[in-house]
This record gives sequence, C-alpha cells and structure tokens, in this order.
Amino acid sequence: MFKALFGFIGRVLYYTWRWLDALRRGFLTLVFLLVIGVIIALVWRPEAELPEGSVLVLRPAGALVEQARLEDPLELLRPAGSRVSQTSLRNLLDAVNAARDDSRIRALVIETDQLSAGGLSKLAELRAAIEAFKESGKPVIARGERFSQGQYYLASVADEVHLSPDGFVLLRGLARYVTYFKNALDTLGIKVHVFRVGEYKSFSEPFTRTDMSEEDRANSRDLLDGLWNVFREDIAASRGLEPEALDHYIMDYGAALSAAGGDAAQAAVAAGLVDRLSTRDEWRTLLRQRYAVDGEDEAEEGDDGLRAVGVSRYLSHVRSQPTPDAKVAVLVAQGSIVDGSGSPGSVGGDALARLIRDVREDDSIKALVIRIDSPGGSAWASELIRRELEVTRAAGKPVVASMSSTAASGGYWIAAGADEIWAHPVSLTGSIGIFAMIPNFAEPFERLGLTVDGVATGPLAGAFDPRRPVEPMAAEAFQIAIEHGYRRFIDTVARARDMPPREVDLAARGQVWTGEAASKLGLVDGLGGLNDAVLAAAARAGLSEFDVVWPEGRLSPRDLLLRRFSEILGLQRVDTAPATVSALGQLLTGLQRDAEALLEWNDPQHLYTHCLCEGP
Repeated sequence: MFKALFGFIGRVLYYTWRWLDALRRGFLTLVFLLVIGVIIALVWRPEAELPEGSVLVLRPAGALVEQARLEDPLELLRPAGSRVSQTSLRNLLDAVNAARDDSRIRALVIETDQLSAGGLSKLAELRAAIEAFKESGKPVIARGERFSQGQYYLASVADEVHLSPDGFVLLRGLARYVTYFKNALDTLGIKVHVFRVGEYKSFSEPFTRTDMSEEDRANSRDLLDGLWNVFREDIAASRGLEPEALDHYIMDYGAALSAAGGDAAQAAVAAGLVDRLSTRDEWRTLLRQRYAVDGEDEAEEGDDGLRAVGVSRYLSHVRSQPTPDAKVAVLVAQGSIVDGSGSPGSVGGDALARLIRDVREDDSIKALVIRIDSPGGSAWASELIRRELEVTRAAGKPVVASMSSTAASGGYWIAAGADEIWAHPVSLTGSIGIFAMIPNFAEPFERLGLTVDGVATGPLAGAFDPRRPVEPMAAEAFQIAIEHGYRRFIDTVARARDMPPREVDLAARGQVWTGEAASKLGLVDGLGGLNDAVLAAAARAGLSEFDVVWPEGRLSPRDLLLRRFSEILGLQRVDTAPATVSALGQLLTGLQRDAEALLEWNDPQHLYTHCLCEGP
C-alpha cells in the first residue's frame, strides 16, 4: 500500500516538475522575444530615400551560395569559429540587375577581399549580370588586397581593376586530387564492400583503390579542360588579352616574377591582369574624387555628400516596390540529399517535398523553378523529390530545373522531374549511376580479441552486421538491387528526356559532364542562368508580368523575428581569417567536411546516387 502511495506521489511530483520546467522555458522564450521586439522597435526607422548619384558596392563575404542559412544574432556575438559567412547569389544578382536600369545608381564598385569560395558557374552568372550592367554605360571598378583565382575571375569583369602594391594575382589552374584510403584500411584490417553500376562512378574508389582509375582520370581531365577553357577565355575577353598570354603567365609564373624583380604586383600589371596599384587610403581617395563615394561606409551618407549603398540596403529600397499578383516560385535544393527533414546545409527529402506541395497548393504561384546545387546523396530522397515535381506538373503548374554549380547524380535525378532543364555551361552534371558501400570490421575485432557469435532465423538476418564478414548470398542480392536501381535511374531519365534507354546509358555510367557537354548529349534543354530558367517557367505559364518568390519552409515566429532583427541591424558574421587559407587548414577543413558528410548518409535502403565532384 505504502509502495503504491509513494509511487503515486513520485509520479505527481515528476509531472508537476516537468510542467513547471516547461512553463519556465516558455516564459524565458517569451521574455527573449519581447526583448528582441523592443530592440527592433527602438532601432527601426523608415529607410530614407535613395539619393541620386549613388554607387552600388558589392562586398561578397565568405562562400557564395544559392540560399544563405538563417544566422542566429546571438551566434554573431561569439568569436568567428569554424562557420564561414555566406553571401546569397540571388541578392547580388537582384541588386546588380536592378541597378542597371536605376537612374539613381551611377556606378558599381566591387571589393573581393572577403570572398572565400564560390562555384565557377555562380561567379560566371554574377559576371554576366555585371556585363549587362556595363552595357548601360555605367562604369565598374574593382579592387583586391590580393586576388585568389575565384576573386580575380569576378574582379576581371570590371572596367578597371586595382591591386594592393603588396598583393598578387594567384592563378593556378584547376586540379582534382583525391585521397585514397585502401592501404590504411588494409593496415587496419577494415574491408569496404562496394556495390555499384557504372565504370565512371568513382565515388567509392577512394575506399577500394590506391590510385585514380583510368576511367576517372579520363573523365576528370575532360571535365577540368572544359571548365578551364571557359575560365581563361572569359578573363582574356574581359581584359582584352589573348588566351595564350594568360597561359604564359600561369605556366611560367617564375619568369613573370623574375622580369618584375620578384614584385608579384608589378608582374600582374605587366601581364595586363590589373590596371593600377593602390593602397587602401589611395583607393578611398580615388572613389571620393571619381564617384564621391566613401569606400569604407556602405550604409551611411557622409558629411561631404558621399553616396555609397550596399546590397542589403539597396535591395530594401528595390523590394519595397509593388509587385504583380502572379508569382513564380524558386525552391533551392542545396547540399547533399538526405532522407527526412535534413540539417542546415543539406537537402532533406521530406522537407523539400513538403515545400513543393505547399507551392503546388498556392493558387497565387503559377510556375515553379527548382534551383539545384547538389552532388546527390540518398536515392530514396531523390526519388521522393522528383515525384513531387512530377505531381506538380500533372496539377498544371510548369516546373523548370535550373542547375547551379553542381547538379549531378541525385541532383540530376531531381532535375528529371521538370518540364525543362537549364544548366550553366560550366555546371557539373550527369554522374548517372548508383552505388552502396558496406564497411566490415571483422578483422580488427579479431585482432583485439573480440569474437562475435549468435543465431539468426535466415541467411539475410545480420548479413550486413559490420562485425561479421558479408554473406556471399547477401552480397549477390545487394548487387542485383543496385543494378535494378541503375536501370530505374536510366528509365526515369529516358522517359523525362524522351530518349532511348540505350542512348541515356551511353551518357551515364557515372560520367560527369559540364553543362555545355550535357546539352549536346540531350541531358539538358538550354544553357543559361537562373534568370533564363525563371523566364522559361513564366513563358510556360503564360505570364508576362510576375513576381519571383523564394519560399524557405515554415519558419517559427522566433526565426522570423530573428531574421527581421538581423536585417534591421545589418548583422553579418565577418570572418577574421583571411580568404586564403593555409594548406594545413585546407586539409583539416576538407577532412572534417568529408567526415560530416558521411555521417549524414541515411538512405533507408543504403542506396546512393552521389557524385565525387564539387564545382571549382
């Protein structure tokens, strides 16, 4: 009796404490949101009119991405650590495109020092927008303390390029080197069982080989040559150089340095890569004299009438204008494709499928563009997303796929659900294939004196237990399943592209293509950027006037308030580390990124369609 009584009292106290704790946390959250709301009310003020003669300043920071993550302002108060800031390509494109025909904007200034990463196709799209801006007759001027390859590719589109007197222009070409783990795994006694279809499907090779296969080497060579040709020809055209002159600077950089007495900045001037050398103060003085712009302050008008406006502030003016009722939605699939909701930086199959359904059921949205920047991942999640796109088309809403830097393997599987596929000439796509990897730790267990024994009700029960050798029958069954998955991938693409399966197979087998090469193979419909895809979707929906919206899922009231807070205060993480990272830092960062990516692999059938490729 007493035991039952004490048990009852214990349960009452337990649930009472849980209720009080939930009430406490809810109260603290409410207080936090109230404080944020008060701060917003105190600091918010209506935007002043954008003055005539303003200059748009582009300072992309961190990685150039399709969709920047939501940054918690509290995180911004902490020292910058492993998380790198992000800049939305969409915002830069919108700002440059709007400024082209905006009489209030007189010039464009580009400063690349904080840009640390950006796929070649993203940079090329931004360059194309700046080229269109130049056609309006407005000048473009750029400067860098030093130029990495990506930074210079962006800056070279300017009418005038400045470099610090102590800087350099580092053009190295493109390379793809892979770390192979087979010897290390053999030493540890770890076996990796790989099941795949496609001799060019190289993702699993680092675990099964000690060097690059001939198929992977040939495909990589063709891919890098195609990308590099675009890179060098774009720069040569912008700078009025012959591509061979650029080749000479890169291939014999030592001679260029010697001719300049070891001065890397003067070597860049002599090669025609930059126009002038200027220190920071000289740069600011030049901007004031030429454009009446304060190069340090992008948000405020100085006492001497200087006019400089940053992207965020400019877009707040542009996007406040009335828009048409009809909408074209752009959904972003950025990162590896995983089952479930996914985490920031990945494409959750369930989450994106739910977003597609929301778009389909919104009567104001007349067409959908799926913007893909993904090397693939879970075959299950890829098919889930593709099917939702197919259902959206069946419901009468056009769907157009737009490829960013990478839309390969699972990324291409998603694209197959669209009415049309658009790719940038230097997008990475294809890699149509499928594989699975099963690790086995039986030998290390044996070395440690650990043994595994037990019983099972069938030959497949525990067949892929990593502590035991893989059963031959299970391995055979898995390979059969992989081959079926590959045929399904081929058939899906064949139906979507109206191509014979045999013709798709010739372009598949895991081969990676540039967007330009893929268009010749019939894998994409058009070559162009996001704006081209949006116009194609609008044309299919019969729209002449429309607004472009970017649904991002169902943000909580807290997240919405935090986003508004960040926008009003102009908060942004600024990296303390230079844009050029040390070799050791690059190695450690790459290993950490690869390990984190492997931990996200959660396909329920362990089948993956992933490309060992990233846009340069």
